[in-house]
Amino acid sequence: MEKTTFADFGLSERILDVLADSNLFEPTPIQEKAFKPILSGRDVMGIAQTGTGKTLAYLLPVLKNWKYSKSGNPTVLILVPTRELVVQVAEILENLTQNLTARVIGIYGGKNINTQKLLFNDGCDILVGTPGRVMDLAIDNAVSLKEVQRLIIDEFDEMLNLGFRPQLTHIFEMMREKRQNILFSATMTEAVDAMLDEYFANPVEISLAKSGTPLEKIEQIGYKVENFNTKINLLENLLKTDPDFSKVLIFCNNKKHADYLFTKIDELFPEEFDVIHSNKSQNYRLNAMRKFELEEIRGLITTDIMARGLDISNITHVINFEIPEVPEQYIHRIGRTGRADKDGIAISLITKKEEPQLLEIEVLMDKELSMKDFPSEVKINPVKIASEKEEVQMKNAHTVKLEEGGGAFHEKKEKNQKENWGGPHKRKPPKKVGANRAQQKAKSKAKRKK
Repeated sequence: MEKTTFADFGLSERILDVLADSNLFEPTPIQEKAFKPILSGRDVMGIAQTGTGKTLAYLLPVLKNWKYSKSGNPTVLILVPTRELVVQVAEILENLTQNLTARVIGIYGGKNINTQKLLFNDGCDILVGTPGRVMDLAIDNAVSLKEVQRLIIDEFDEMLNLGFRPQLTHIFEMMREKRQNILFSATMTEAVDAMLDEYFANPVEISLAKSGTPLEKIEQIGYKVENFNTKINLLENLLKTDPDFSKVLIFCNNKKHADYLFTKIDELFPEEFDVIHSNKSQNYRLNAMRKFELEEIRGLITTDIMARGLDISNITHVINFEIPEVPEQYIHRIGRTGRADKDGIAISLITKKEEPQLLEIEVLMDKELSMKDFPSEVKINPVKIASEKEEVQMKNAHTVKLEEGGGAFHEKKEKNQKENWGGPHKRKPPKKVGANRAQQKAKSKAKRKK
């Protein structure tokens, strides 16, 4: 059977030349399945695993029908959840449209909004941005969204997880109702379903694999480890004994742990690793990613900020130094390796406390990790970090055992079980508080007289 090529898509020679220069000739399955539905103009909901080529899946059909905007207002709006994704998608677009007259602008928070307003002076055809900054610029009339014909939302589920729903609904209200909505997500959640029902017109669903299915080319390995500090010893052992750990992405669950791990790893492997998370400046983060991409450093330690959408080539290993609390996040993390039809390895380090989280992940994937024995040469460090220490119990805390009886609760319960056979006329009349007080005063007065 003859394979489909990008030439079969009817794309212009100017776009095909750029794809050929990037050594891209054949579409991935999601690119092939999405092309015609998006081209038809209907709303589309694409569910595809991370690393399958979602970005080109929505960009190529949009660029095939793209027309220059005479008014200078964008006709295509692409919303993504993070600043890194804005930069990445804008760079891909600028490369694809280098032989066209398309004006591409990428915007995100954390930069001076007045500087970004100046970017629109020469007009804009395709706008890429994070929801908050797009909304702010539209409210300030720096850009109009009234002429947007195609709205693309990438990583839709993550956008809702990050709390962008209010900004999204505000942006929807700023656009004309008659438009095409193209939504892509790695997982289908209840929040995504609710938004689809409320705002979009019966989107065509394109599903490459069921939500939560990992890429088959990723080998998934697990080690049971005593605690966080022992994980550092194990990681040191893996990095020192296996030269194949040449381009390593390491995930922690929060910024504090990522910084702590980086401090320890930097002592063991000076200037071979870097760390990025939301507290780092945008320039720092982009520079660290550039060094990682060019293999000027061996690895990156990060939080889930790097788990979504970012396309860094040839990552040999993804290490879940901590198990994510949200099972779907594991799928996004390991999807950073095994990309573009290449093999990858994902290693998870699991403490006893994290075993329930791992079980949820395995249920989601319908697949178990391949567990390996903890290396005997690795030392166990008994020192626990703050989050691993158990809560201190108060000494001599008095507790009432309800089941032993004799307590106030049981006395009340027994009292309530008494039966009252008389009607209101059989009961004793209630004591009058005022009369009692008057009697007491009279008695006191009589005593004083005596």
